[in-house]
Amino acid sequence: MRICSLLPGATEIAFALGLGDQVVGVSHECDYPPEAREKPILVHSAIDARRMSSGEIDRKVGELLQTGKGLYHIDEQALRAAAPDLILTQGLCEVCALDYSEVVKAAASLPRRPNILSLNPHSLSELLDDIRRVGAATGRSSAAATLASQLGRRIEQVGCREPDRRPRVVCLEWFEPLYSAGHWAPELVALAGGVDMLGRRGEPSARVEWRQVVEASPDVILLMPCGFDVRRTVKEAAPLRALPGWNDLPAVKQGGVFALNGNAYFSRPGPRLVTGLEILARLIHPNTVTWSVAAADAARLN
Repeated sequence: MRICSLLPGATEIAFALGLGDQVVGVSHECDYPPEAREKPILVHSAIDARRMSSGEIDRKVGELLQTGKGLYHIDEQALRAAAPDLILTQGLCEVCALDYSEVVKAAASLPRRPNILSLNPHSLSELLDDIRRVGAATGRSSAAATLASQLGRRIEQVGCREPDRRPRVVCLEWFEPLYSAGHWAPELVALAGGVDMLGRRGEPSARVEWRQVVEASPDVILLMPCGFDVRRTVKEAAPLRALPGWNDLPAVKQGGVFALNGNAYFSRPGPRLVTGLEILARLIHPNTVTWSVAAADAARLN
């Protein structure tokens, strides 16, 4: 089977199911596992986010969407050369990946129409369901069942703990403007033993005002910008320190502000969301959770 994966999380699922050799095309953001970087790139971005601040990225995204221009474009010549039997894509967020309608349009132009599987999870259980769906579509149902079961056990291991206290948590997915993380993030926080003060489980990420963060009086602030690693998150978070009331927040006073690798563990609906859950459990309850967190995954903001 020839598989084109236009979504980083789907690419991670495909490789985890042993389908790496059958992946014949990916998006520009598919960088994990490292072998995915060797695949032909079929989707490109209209924005070079590496050279722009979070505020500049937000403004450029707004301009493109307002004028009806897409944030991503598909290389139809490369797609034709890939000749896929199956395309893995999404309809969850037009800012995160190629619009589903564009995928359908491009697939319709191929000499032989491929199957299209759209993955749109809003929760961990839906992620596990999507893993099984990819397995069913690729003849890897047994491997998918095993992977889903393994991930499910890890989720249960974290979620079965009942902490004596549940700290107040704020997850920020973007800084200029401020967005609280949605979809699966509030669920991760709850399973990890905290209370997400601004996010709503299963709902999209939402714009918030700084006063809402202050009023939430968080014990823990988790900085997880979409697409950023720890180093980039630390850099982009610098303006937060100048906001009124920052130094008075419990999280700041107690050393509970953390820059996370959102790109790897929180933005992508793939198997590594479970690793993200384990990271959060350690950060939210450092005195009772024994496993460690690598410096490349999270760093305390001093």
